[in-house]
Amino acid sequence: MSTSPFTKQQLLPQEEKLEIARHKSELFIGIPKETSYQERRICLTPDAVNSLTYQGHRVMIEAGAGESSSYSDKEYAHAGAEITKDTKKVFGCPMLLKVEPPSLAEIEMINPKTIIISAIQLKTRKKTYFEALAKKKITAFALEYIKDEDGSYPAVKSLSEIAGTASVLIAAELMITNEFGKGLLFGNITGVPPTDVVILGAGTVGEFAAKTAIGLGANVKVFDNSIRKLRRLQNNLNQRIFTSTIQPKSLLKALRRCDVAIGAMRGKERCPVIVTETMVEHMKKGAVIVDVSIDTGGCFETSEVTSHEKPTFIKNDVLHYCVPNIPSRYSKTASLSISNIITPYLLQIAEDGGIESAIRCNHGLKNGVYLYHGILTNNAISEWFDLPYSDINLIVF
Repeated sequence: MSTSPFTKQQLLPQEEKLEIARHKSELFIGIPKETSYQERRICLTPDAVNSLTYQGHRVMIEAGAGESSSYSDKEYAHAGAEITKDTKKVFGCPMLLKVEPPSLAEIEMINPKTIIISAIQLKTRKKTYFEALAKKKITAFALEYIKDEDGSYPAVKSLSEIAGTASVLIAAELMITNEFGKGLLFGNITGVPPTDVVILGAGTVGEFAAKTAIGLGANVKVFDNSIRKLRRLQNNLNQRIFTSTIQPKSLLKALRRCDVAIGAMRGKERCPVIVTETMVEHMKKGAVIVDVSIDTGGCFETSEVTSHEKPTFIKNDVLHYCVPNIPSRYSKTASLSISNIITPYLLQIAEDGGIESAIRCNHGLKNGVYLYHGILTNNAISEWFDLPYSDINLIVF
């Protein structure tokens, strides 16, 4: 009689029992061509598509969707995407990626229960947009609302970095000799007084505008009412520059002397108007205003929305550039930027086994949801359009 504590059955070789892992899901992503006015970006670069198809996901792209970001259909095809001329077929995919939100006509083509990831641009939406999506029980994510681990908004930040850097480069172009430009070189040449730049707002746009202007050798003055933001800006620039709170007297003095003024203020609904028409009248003849805040109304009283085709106008002898959506002018850089933000989330969604589990596991992603199976889950949208709202934490936990 053996003294083994195990029965004969237990001593026989057993089949190995593995822990059941979360089942990976396979994504089928559609990328339609952007139809929105002036929209030249695309959500995924060929490299990003390659990393998705390599892991067994399907990506269907409408022919010509990447051309305005200088990515050819051939590059996407090599990366493993399926290219089609059939717009309906692309909108029929279970998951859609767009830069601009879909139009009502496009929502018609979308199947019920589709997942959409796009920007939302609240200020340009109408109530009917949300009602149309809700009717089809769609789950929608807004790029602007997706949060990072540190609580910041990566998509907003990246595009603000582009807009800030670009605002200075645009001003430099506008200062050259043309019908109205003063024929000045933006920067600091030995023996010549440096260009004077005034930046309103010390957020990401203001910071990158300041970095670029300082890099070119300009004299920079930044105005903002938040001392915390001004302090952060100085720390990020690694140097002390002229910073001030917004007081009419000191602002007017700076504007009278400057060659370039950049508006980079943000407000909750509409950005505040900081510079009045009278202040603009006091500016130098031929000075340049680049109002990056025009997306939310503009912070110069004299600003009026212009387009990439006809970007400038002259008012009170000052050249104004007020094009909304500046990053679209640098479509390839902007596309790379958006693609780098979205791709890890897509791989994460697949890894987690689909959108439901991904929202449960990732709070930053959950924050991006504004419609969940047709239920509005974003408080800001609910207040703005007076629509009923449900807390997503009570639906998904």
